[in-house]
Amino acid sequence: MSGDRLYAGVDVGSATAKAVWINSAGETLGSSVIPSGGNLADAATRCLRLAAERAGCAPDAAACIVATGYGRERVPERSRAVTEITCHARGARALFSEARCVIDIGGQDSKAIALDDQGRVLRFEMNDKCAAGTGRFLEVMAHLLEIDLDDLSRRALAGTSPVAISSTCTVFAESEVISHLAQNQPVDDIVAGLCRSIASRVYGLVSRARLTPPAIMTGGVARNQGVVKAMEALLGSPIHVPESPQTVGAYGAALIARDDNASS
Repeated sequence: MSGDRLYAGVDVGSATAKAVWINSAGETLGSSVIPSGGNLADAATRCLRLAAERAGCAPDAAACIVATGYGRERVPERSRAVTEITCHARGARALFSEARCVIDIGGQDSKAIALDDQGRVLRFEMNDKCAAGTGRFLEVMAHLLEIDLDDLSRRALAGTSPVAISSTCTVFAESEVISHLAQNQPVDDIVAGLCRSIASRVYGLVSRARLTPPAIMTGGVARNQGVVKAMEALLGSPIHVPESPQTVGAYGAALIARDDNASS
């Protein structure tokens, strides 16, 4: 790496830990996503080491490491901790320079972040008290329907008449799904209805945060095209989805690490 300085960002969520290593040009050299498990400090360390290995560098090679996410204060290697709102905004804007809003749907929470024309956070709304409108909601429903989580996107797009899922509570939504199954509703239509339900729940955050397009979607749920398409329909505009939506917060943290080091 010809003596170039390296920087790392680690985003420790309640469901997964994500790490990204970059060079001084902001290019991603290596990244990783692993389950957080019960020991957030251990997960952060393992995630950073795996990303370093993929970047082809030593685990202690970073000039600065910024931690973000639910478990950011638990990261032993951190140079400092920064809120996930700031890091998601920084990473999203770097990946999509036209973005004026960020819709982040993670494993245990969801966020709607409004940006100004310079990419600074104007306001935000979060759902961190309920599983509805998060990746956990999809995990529960995939298990109920006996469908692989990664197959939900294809099944949702195959649905032609999405069923109505009116409950905003995961437990009650399960009962609705069981009722639809008992009525022999096609599974694809049920999955499409579930994706619409998540989009509707998150759109409530979008409305309260007064988001305006262009929009970028981050978080693991952004890999589900059923949710993305449903969200686009509600917004009335296209949504940009980055190649690795789960690591946007960690990438933003790495960029902040680089900026911190440059200004010191």
